[in-house]
Amino acid sequence: MIDFIFVFVLGLFIGSFLNCVSCRVFLEEDFVIKNSYCPNCKHRLSALELIPVFSFLLLGGRCSHCKNKISWQYPLVEIATGLVFVAIYWSLGFNLLGTFTSYQVWSLIYYWTIFSFLIIAFIYDARHYIIPDRITFFGTIISLGWIAFSFYSNILSMENILPIIYSGVFASLFFFCLWFFSRGKAMGFGDVKLVFLLGLILGFPNIIVALFFAFTLGAFIGILLIAKGEKKMKSQVPFGPYLIAGTLFALIYGSDIVNWYWSFSLK
Repeated sequence: MIDFIFVFVLGLFIGSFLNCVSCRVFLEEDFVIKNSYCPNCKHRLSALELIPVFSFLLLGGRCSHCKNKISWQYPLVEIATGLVFVAIYWSLGFNLLGTFTSYQVWSLIYYWTIFSFLIIAFIYDARHYIIPDRITFFGTIISLGWIAFSFYSNILSMENILPIIYSGVFASLFFFCLWFFSRGKAMGFGDVKLVFLLGLILGFPNIIVALFFAFTLGAFIGILLIAKGEKKMKSQVPFGPYLIAGTLFALIYGSDIVNWYWSFSLK
């Protein structure tokens, strides 16, 4: 339990940083050197004000200087990142008393890193209806590097790598067709580039699980928003967050669902 708490707290702090990155990328500001500040009054935040979740609760959800409301995005992303980190840690079979190879440790670092990129894309797309190319590009480079590292570590053979590449290519091609034939109305081109990355992360057949989950969740929430009158049939809705949620779901439960499906189909 101690290790899960540590991983969750680590995720909280990473989530705080990802909040900063997502905002600074939009404003085209430096997110490494420049100090954190209130977006309303530009007040420089103290160390106490940078503690994830706790500072939000301590300040009552308001800036200590101008008393302007702090967006709920900040604590929610921090908590969500903590939960994602714990979910990945658990899904890879880590525990406090276990013994692990160096490759398993690097695997954990890879998935934490790549999902940090995906969380930034999630936030950005949800707020601005666009997925920054630099996020997708760097995520793709990291994933290709991880595949190459796995190959040279004799973990993956070329027979294993080709289905991973194909899953990215064909998923991207499918989304390209949706984008092309709908003239960008059914899908944004950012999603076309994103699913190539997701295919590299998941491989086949887990990418199918992720896409099915994303379309199902997107349809359910879309119908719910229309029923509540918050959206219309022609309203624009960012699809990136659903794809990213589907990717996490497939990473954790994809193999179980695929095995269940095949066992059910063969009966």
